[in-house]
Amino acid sequence: MVHTFGLLDRLFALDTESGSVFEIDKIVKALIDGDDTSPFSSCELSEAREEIANLKSDGVLFAPEVKAELPPYTPVIKAMCLNVSHNCNLACAYCFADGGTYNDERRNMSYETAKAAIDMLVEKSGARRNLEIDFFGGEPMLDFDVVKKTVMYARSLEKEHNKNFRFTITTNAYKLNDDDIDFFNEQMYNVVISVDGRREVHDRVRKTVSGKNSFDTVINNALRFKEKRKGQYYIRGTFTRYNLDFCSDVLFLNDLGFDQLSIEPVVLKSSSPLAIREEDIPKVIAEYDKLAAAYVERRKTDKWFNFFHFMIDIDNAPCAVKRLKGCGAGGEYVAVAPDGTVYPCHQFDGIKDMAIGNVFDGNLNEELRKKLYGCSVRSKPECSACWAKYYCSGGCMANSFKFNNDINAPYKPACELMKKRVECGLAIKAIEEQ
Repeated sequence: MVHTFGLLDRLFALDTESGSVFEIDKIVKALIDGDDTSPFSSCELSEAREEIANLKSDGVLFAPEVKAELPPYTPVIKAMCLNVSHNCNLACAYCFADGGTYNDERRNMSYETAKAAIDMLVEKSGARRNLEIDFFGGEPMLDFDVVKKTVMYARSLEKEHNKNFRFTITTNAYKLNDDDIDFFNEQMYNVVISVDGRREVHDRVRKTVSGKNSFDTVINNALRFKEKRKGQYYIRGTFTRYNLDFCSDVLFLNDLGFDQLSIEPVVLKSSSPLAIREEDIPKVIAEYDKLAAAYVERRKTDKWFNFFHFMIDIDNAPCAVKRLKGCGAGGEYVAVAPDGTVYPCHQFDGIKDMAIGNVFDGNLNEELRKKLYGCSVRSKPECSACWAKYYCSGGCMANSFKFNNDINAPYKPACELMKKRVECGLAIKAIEEQ
């Protein structure tokens, strides 16, 4: 399977199975695509055919399908999301967690529950040394004392159990202060701060619970954080139908000095006024083109930045087996709700039929975990036939379940946007390596 595409005034070809990426000309594109070759001379066509034949012989073009299969299921857990707060001080209009409550009562996780979760992770991680904990919500800063105590408790177990914990926290930064930032620098490997971009965009959809605008407070705290940050971070936003011109939001945040950025499409049912609809897709794709062009130019200047969805490592990418299954939800990764219920991931939180256990007894539903583990490119016929399958790995199981009631049924509205982002990432990588 070979996919050809044009981007940034150049033409490219991706060989799906080998992962090889080539910059090509119009003649090679026409031959690969089986298009009309009449505008080209016989000499040009002969030379192009020879080049294609040589690449095919080398196994990097029209390569046979990778026969790799998922290895046998193992119950080892290496990463855990602690949804420490089913509560939030913002009331974002598009929140998938219903204002942080996950369609339940507002509550915070107790320290006892968090300790039990850490103990379960240590037990279920087997011989694996490096473990990851993500503090999430709602807004985890509303339960920050528990966050801090949990971090220190996990640290106290490292030497005895030969573990190394790496912590991440996702916050809206509305209550962020200097002491919090200091703690982040001491203990958090990664910090994700939610900002949607320009003031008018952010304030339209990210107001406080009392209905006040949040932009000024959030952006001032985020800027102070960036100035003091020692370590990895991301400014992470969401674009909706209200700001299909999201390239302006990315560049706005970059102009403020942020150099690690991610803005992702909202995931909502089409009945929502914020949902991105089928008729919006051409506009969104054009906006990714616009962003890719600006991205390439800015990375040559003092406004260099990373955009998460354009970051594709061609040289050191995961092996074929790992590419079959991008998401470890329910297997090597689980989420824990404030009451101790264990779910496959934070997006399944609150869906009782998808609960896989509880941290207090440590008994997990292995039958359900095996079913989740088996969800991959191979279990989705539509994905198996897609040129982007090794970059998307079948997409988000939670979205598939929520919209199709089937973890093996792809959430199609995300497919075209994912493929466009992959094209952008591959083209940018090829251009920057020249």
